[in-house]
Amino acid sequence: MAAAFVTKSSSPARTDQKSEPIRLPPTTASCLGFDLMSTRRSKLPGSLGIPAPRRNVSDGDLALALRAGDAWAIGETWRRFAPAIIIMATRALGSESEAEDLTQEVFCRVFAKAKTLREPEALRSFVFSFAIRVLKTELRRRKARAWLSFQRPETLVNLGGEPTDMEARDLLRRFYALLDRLAPRHRLVFALRHLESMTVEEVAVHMELSVSTVKRALDRAADKLSRWIEADPGLSGFLDAGEQG
Repeated sequence: MAAAFVTKSSSPARTDQKSEPIRLPPTTASCLGFDLMSTRRSKLPGSLGIPAPRRNVSDGDLALALRAGDAWAIGETWRRFAPAIIIMATRALGSESEAEDLTQEVFCRVFAKAKTLREPEALRSFVFSFAIRVLKTELRRRKARAWLSFQRPETLVNLGGEPTDMEARDLLRRFYALLDRLAPRHRLVFALRHLESMTVEEVAVHMELSVSTVKRALDRAADKLSRWIEADPGLSGFLDAGEQG
């Protein structure tokens, strides 16, 4: 159970390090068995004191501590990997608020399954593998209900520059509407390759696909997007101007 992580650290206590409350989002804290966000430091029960994250430990040592149930490792795992997951999810989904919610779900799963990590040095890949799975599930859910991303402009991800006017924001919204028309696998492959700047080989590893399958998915996504963009003069002109600049 994930709640097993909220216990006294199994490592010897350090006298030179004060316990600090971990600032996890409410959903992630709840999946660990209590609400860390609403607990004041002065009211933390001694048996649930969560040591401050240890920033200088290696990924391998952090994984061993997380697998052993050391409480400080929860906060350090979140601090170390959550920002990158939020950025990746924002670029893939087009919504920062949805990306934050998805990231909380990812870390709930990471903490619950930490004991299954066999190679401690592969902690980063372990975390990202959960992120990819949750993203794939979310994109399939969107496709199933034919969801189109018409969020408010300020919730949409920046693709290289701040949308300085309403026209640019509208173009960005239209671009994400096109992404939503792609099959879930094609969209995620496209996002990881072109928005996250992963290599084809990295995309293949994270999505557990062959390199040839990734290349085919990229080709299909690019072909469909090219045709759809060409049918939208405003979006086509905007992208052409960006390439020339």
